[in-house]
Amino acid sequence: MTGAQPAPDRSQWRRLHPRMLVVQPLHEFVRALPILVATFLVGAGSGSGSGEKWSLVVSVLAVLLGPVRWYTTQFRIADGKVQLRRGVLQQQVTTVPLERIRSVDVTAHPLHRVLGLARVEIGTGSRDTKSKNEDRLKLDALTVAQAHRLRSELFLAGAPRSGHAELARARTTWMRYAPLNIGGPVLLGLIAVILHQAHVDPWDTAPAHALAARLRGPDPWGGIAEAALVALVCATVASTLFYAVMFGDFRLVRLPDGTLQTTHGLLTTRTVTLQESRVRGVEVAETLPVRAVGGARCLALTTGLRGSRGGALLVPSAPAEQVRQVAAEVIRDPAPVHGPLKPHPRRALRRRLVRALVSGTVVAALFAVATARGTLPDWPWPLVVALFPLGVLLALDGYRGLGHTLAGPYLVGQLGVLVRRRWALSRDGVVGLRLRRSVFQRRAGLVTVIATTAAGRGRYFLLDITSEDAVRIALEVMPEAVEPFVEAPSPVEDTSASTGTRSAGAG
Repeated sequence: MTGAQPAPDRSQWRRLHPRMLVVQPLHEFVRALPILVATFLVGAGSGSGSGEKWSLVVSVLAVLLGPVRWYTTQFRIADGKVQLRRGVLQQQVTTVPLERIRSVDVTAHPLHRVLGLARVEIGTGSRDTKSKNEDRLKLDALTVAQAHRLRSELFLAGAPRSGHAELARARTTWMRYAPLNIGGPVLLGLIAVILHQAHVDPWDTAPAHALAARLRGPDPWGGIAEAALVALVCATVASTLFYAVMFGDFRLVRLPDGTLQTTHGLLTTRTVTLQESRVRGVEVAETLPVRAVGGARCLALTTGLRGSRGGALLVPSAPAEQVRQVAAEVIRDPAPVHGPLKPHPRRALRRRLVRALVSGTVVAALFAVATARGTLPDWPWPLVVALFPLGVLLALDGYRGLGHTLAGPYLVGQLGVLVRRRWALSRDGVVGLRLRRSVFQRRAGLVTVIATTAAGRGRYFLLDITSEDAVRIALEVMPEAVEPFVEAPSPVEDTSASTGTRSAGAG
């Protein structure tokens, strides 16, 4: 009779998997590629033939550095902390308490997948700009089983909740939103940069020269239509490929250990795990093209995860009703997502109409001066005239998108035209409120409320609301900070006022 195998001691130092010796030399070779090319060109330019020799030396060093990194990189979990020890000439030990871990990102590139490996990145939520490269502990590479076991160990302190539940899964119908995403233009821009670096000029072709001749001819509108059609086709194909590769086989689940986990990717698979206890709200974002066909995407406002995207992606572009349903399930409350919003006063619409007309007038005046001096041709004048009705339509749409409310424990706001965002931020996640008025807002009797938080974008705006609403929101969201300064519900007098800041522990 054999006894049970003892559980592995997590406090012991562990190494990366030996198969990373296949992955690491390739990574080091890619890192050293600029030096490799430079040494080759210098040697070729001198005619001494030393370029090939030094290129070989750099390649050998890149290969040999892999075993050294494997031998000197170790990690462990001990005393409520995760520690990473690395370094060749100078050893460095990075220690992060488990309670500071915000996310675990498990990524497997094609080479990793062939070898059965994955890269683990532990997000710590550090906002120190001096150590922005240290806000994520990277372990490259572990086996897939080791990576997911490590994820469970890191989130072991999470309080168990309901069982495994699938919140969203990609469907083929989601692909109709793929051509409308910005990923295609970004991919085309990246291809253009690569072609430029390779000294390949796509404009130096017969079709490009013919198109340029049409644009310079007496009737340029045909050339403009042709160029727009080509750009539309290229962007559509690139966006569809980008969406399929990035978000193929997407899945969002709630795990029993109190975490949310997304998995997606066809070539490179990526699994991101977030602690639900760090989620301070959700954001439903709709770009103008995707909104036009009834789509949206959802982000989680998570403490310590901030950036230009505004949070951690929960659902990519998909039917808006499904996205809102997922957002409601994530925060376990449908009211902040589906509930009605209080519209903003008509004075907010007047401000947007004035801005649109003034902007159009300035552009038209500059165009008139440029054409009078012969700097620009006069044939684009229909486009300039179209700015006025277009600006009015965008102003009306922007005003219709404004709204706010207090739904239970959440402060909810909505704004935006090109990208309309409806966000629901937990009151516990608000660490500060600021009431701001410009000169023009004072004349209109409007106020902008800025909610500061340690999650998502860091600041969330309620644009152009009345002074009474601003004071009411401040009293309900942060009463302990506002009540000592409020004698009666009167309009705000200062152009900018700070209502106070909660302790950092509130975030």
